[in-house]
Amino acid sequence: MAEQAHAPEHPAYPVGLRLSGRRVVVIGGGQVAQRRLPALIAAGADILLVSPSATPSVEAMAASGEIRWEQRRYADGDLADAWYVLIATADAEANAQASAEAERTRTWCVRSDDAGAATAWTPATGRSEGVTVAVLTGRDPRRSAAVRDAIVEGLRDGTLAAPHHRTRTPGVALVGGGPGDPDLITVRGRRLLAEADVVIADRLGPRDLLDELPPHVEVIDAAKIPYGRYMAQEAINNALIEHAKAGKAVVRLKGGDPFVFGRGMEEAEALAQAGIPCTVVPGISSSISVPGAVGIPVTHRGVAHEFTVVSGHVAPDDDRSLVDWPALARLRGTLVVLMGVDKIGAIAQTLTANGRDPHTPVALIQEGTTAAERRVDATLATVAETVVAEDVRPPAVIVIGEVVAVGRRHAQHPRNPQ
Repeated sequence: MAEQAHAPEHPAYPVGLRLSGRRVVVIGGGQVAQRRLPALIAAGADILLVSPSATPSVEAMAASGEIRWEQRRYADGDLADAWYVLIATADAEANAQASAEAERTRTWCVRSDDAGAATAWTPATGRSEGVTVAVLTGRDPRRSAAVRDAIVEGLRDGTLAAPHHRTRTPGVALVGGGPGDPDLITVRGRRLLAEADVVIADRLGPRDLLDELPPHVEVIDAAKIPYGRYMAQEAINNALIEHAKAGKAVVRLKGGDPFVFGRGMEEAEALAQAGIPCTVVPGISSSISVPGAVGIPVTHRGVAHEFTVVSGHVAPDDDRSLVDWPALARLRGTLVVLMGVDKIGAIAQTLTANGRDPHTPVALIQEGTTAAERRVDATLATVAETVVAEDVRPPAVIVIGEVVAVGRRHAQHPRNPQ
């Protein structure tokens, strides 16, 4: 008799399971369950975990009531009334028994140990703004993950065009761009930037991202150069309102976080008064990220249990100052000063006059996280003359405290090797 030719394997039929309120059984509480359970929880499934043990993260899900956990081995009948089962144990015999029960009860079954014996496969899944991307490439999970990552990243950063086919509501997004490195903007911020019709940009925002915008996008320079040219805040507010009322998607691209000395709330209030919808996208604040980029932790065990961020744009003896500088001098933790380069001499003198040790280390990080980044070290006693001698210019983040010495000992930073 002629040998029968091997039939090609049929592809899996893709389908989205709606598991809200429906019984799902997970056999095994190890790392596979730890990875899969969050998505099942997010889907609203009624989850029963059957396993003698579980990882700490899975145990925490049970303790919080997100899943029910029966701390025992699998037993025949556990899959009764289940819609979906995930088999993920290291016990081959238990896996085979559970899989056989799933076959008898016609329950869709995923097996982490033997995909060929399963009746369902878990796709590589990602999500972006209401879109779920699920990729199956047969039995090559690494390729599935790579394809998923490429699609999701493209949707998030706007390089993969997927326009909304509905009327777009005009409005403004106040986007925190982070400290300057274009890779440090948030995923949501970058996506909104890619969808913008008009971008009103600060000097301290991630400038490199502007070059990626399509030609039709109008970019308005709202830079405020220290002691130089600037766009008045009222003019910025008016531009936001004008373009939003014209039906444009407007992004106000700001450095750091919009609400950390960024006047973001003033802009949000102006938009609210004009009846313009406003979305706030938080950003990575330079007060923490810039010190971290050069290896300085704003807190460190046994060194600093607190850190305070303060604006230095007005001097301590200025009547407009809202800062209690004598109180700050009595604190033992880290002090981070923003916008204080030209006032650092007066700030240091006030701190030492009110009890802070003159030998306290100080680091000045100019143009942090950018290609022009540099770090200059001093002490409270020497920082005024150091700023002049080293020609330190804004923007610079100033860190005062013993954590500066910690960072100096341990930092290994690619832009600024020690």
